[in-house]
Amino acid sequence: MIELEGVPELVDPVMVAAFEGWNDAGDAASTAVAHLDREWKGEVFAALDAEDYYDFQVNRPTVFMEDGVRKITWPTTRLSVVRVGGDKPRDLVLVRGIEPSMRWRSFCNELLGFAHELGVELVVVLGALLGDTPHTRPVPISGTTSDADLARRMDLEETKYEGPTGIVGILQEACTHAGVPAVSLWAAVPHYVSQPPNPKATLALLNRLEDLIGVRVPLGELPEDARAWQVGVDQLAAEDTEVAEYVQSLEEARDTAELPEASGEAIAREFERYLRRRDGSGPGGPGGPGGHATADGGDGPAGAPFLRDNPSGRTRPPRPPKPSGDDEESSED
Repeated sequence: MIELEGVPELVDPVMVAAFEGWNDAGDAASTAVAHLDREWKGEVFAALDAEDYYDFQVNRPTVFMEDGVRKITWPTTRLSVVRVGGDKPRDLVLVRGIEPSMRWRSFCNELLGFAHELGVELVVVLGALLGDTPHTRPVPISGTTSDADLARRMDLEETKYEGPTGIVGILQEACTHAGVPAVSLWAAVPHYVSQPPNPKATLALLNRLEDLIGVRVPLGELPEDARAWQVGVDQLAAEDTEVAEYVQSLEEARDTAELPEASGEAIAREFERYLRRRDGSGPGGPGGPGGHATADGGDGPAGAPFLRDNPSGRTRPPRPPKPSGDDEESSED
């Protein structure tokens, strides 16, 4: 029996979840939920029992000192509530944790129990994958769902993925079977610069989430962090001619693939989105802190992670891989 004492009645609640691990390239997804929790001062109301879902030899607890007393933090998944005001208030239930090591079905059922008790109307799961995408272009964001009607109403793709999956895919399917509308948003992270953090991918996820649920997201320093990240990667890539040529080939492939999308209708949609943000329209009201994300959406294929550190300790892109038909990590949903 789930008891949620002290949790106020929520207004049109949406559950937004992200999990560290396989579905979190560059920590982009988990950082997005952490950002929402921090900016809106989320209040934790529940934590799943770590003993039930985690292998502590895989995700080890950490020891720390507090006022001279040794304490232990256990790996787990926590739920918090944020109240979003404005002309059309909408509350969020944030789920942030680590991909569980075991008992995934029970894990999802427990989360769905909370969703039911809180009256959650939509579940949005954030993920990030490694892809053959250049860091110089807008981060591709794909939105997928298993619900054909939801796909049509929210302009999403109906997932056709087949292959290995993570907790993001399992939770989305659990929601579908339970009759809870669910969406997955995926950011494609450049595989040649895969080490976290990736503020540009986090920014793109928050941008797409903002459009999806109609809530103005305060971005704080994320836009500046994203610009600094891209400048830093530009400088590292410029140090190696082969890497620079490889990035250029990715840019050409991306531009060629997107050329058919540059239709009058697509341009009109983007212009309308720009005007909405410029005028400050939307549930959050005008002038949200920190401006808005500017990355566009799209699909991106998965790639292989291969970032290395040089002897000086500075992270730099590797030399480009030789063409191969095999990927070390596959995209899903």
